[in-house]
Amino acid sequence: MGHAKAQLLYESAFPEEERIPFGDLMRLIQTMPLDFAVWTDNGTFVGITMVLRYERPNWFWYFAVDEPLRGRGYGQHILQRIIEDYDNGSLILDIESPRQACPNQDQRRRRAAFYLRNGFRDTYVGRSFQGIDYTILMHGSASFTLDDYDALINYLHRHWDRMPKADE
Repeated sequence: MGHAKAQLLYESAFPEEERIPFGDLMRLIQTMPLDFAVWTDNGTFVGITMVLRYERPNWFWYFAVDEPLRGRGYGQHILQRIIEDYDNGSLILDIESPRQACPNQDQRRRRAAFYLRNGFRDTYVGRSFQGIDYTILMHGSASFTLDDYDALINYLHRHWDRMPKADE
């Protein structure tokens, strides 16, 4: 089951400016400690997750539940499994900031509330990228600074820059 449905969900759930081309993402998984998972329930495709295993923190990079199954508890179940499997002191994720005025602000607030209900907290660390403000949420008691974020992004870029791309 797998990559075809995962790719469709990935490409529909995340705006183009927020995602790596799927083929490049699959190659990146081969070059760095990225755990890409396809989630199912009795053979039914449910969703996808991707976590970058990192010294501190682990980065919960992509998470999406198939649209027809949203609101049925799958997201919370998957999130709790991710927390159990990767929260060795801290787990972070970045989301579109719920504080930025935008057409989908209600959706952003609901997304942030979901993570906050499930034990994440706002670090008030964030960045803007292509006109979108992002904020980092964290699970665990460790601190997280802009320097930590920069180190994580630099780590990703070092791998990305060394990896042959689909158009090369």
